[in-house]
Amino acid sequence: MKALVAVKRVVDYNVKVRVKADGSDVDITNVKMSMNPFDEIAVEEAVRQKEAGHLTEVVAVSLGTKQCEETLRTALAMGADRAIHVETEDPLPPLTVAKILKAVAEQEKPDLVFLGKQAIDDDANQTAQMLAGLLHAPQATFASQVQIKDHEVWVTREIDGGTETLALTLPAVISTDLRLNEPRYIKLPNIMQAKRKPLHKQTPQELNVQTNAQLQMVSVAEPKNRKAGIKVADVAELVARLRDEAKVI
Repeated sequence: MKALVAVKRVVDYNVKVRVKADGSDVDITNVKMSMNPFDEIAVEEAVRQKEAGHLTEVVAVSLGTKQCEETLRTALAMGADRAIHVETEDPLPPLTVAKILKAVAEQEKPDLVFLGKQAIDDDANQTAQMLAGLLHAPQATFASQVQIKDHEVWVTREIDGGTETLALTLPAVISTDLRLNEPRYIKLPNIMQAKRKPLHKQTPQELNVQTNAQLQMVSVAEPKNRKAGIKVADVAELVARLRDEAKVI
């Protein structure tokens, strides 16, 4: 069995994001970039399933600029067997990403496709669902536990008020949540070995996917600074301020 894992290069979660002076986008000049944390969990889960004998191959795929190679090398160092880089300079909204991943999945024919539930840059939380729809494949989102049994995969997922367990026929699409696992620390020998693992390059055009954006970013702005709170002496003052100042009652 084979797993395809999608990984995205994003601004490191420890970095305070700043907006460009003209408000056109987020400023990533000289900013530390890393693998999207939810995708890191997806890679870890695929590698663990391989180590448990349920998978025979883990293939990492990333879409974007040449720098995405660094993200793919991280996935290879974590334990992925090979990588695919769909290189493009074009902006990639979720639907375009899903279309490209669909083309890669049809090419690779994986039994499982793992994705992080969302990317921490756009927080769209759409790609996995769109991909499952395009592939006409069963899906499980927000996975907190994955068990491969014969020709099915059992996924425990988080829902409002608790969890539910789904049994999916293969091939299937799974998006991973924070509670699924804790990604491993990558040792230096694994980083060196990753440099020798195969990394195949393609373009969206070779996959017959058009990258014409359906969405246009108008502007980016930082959130307004929150005002400091105040203390009130009693309930009567609280009600008065809510009525007279906040005008919410």
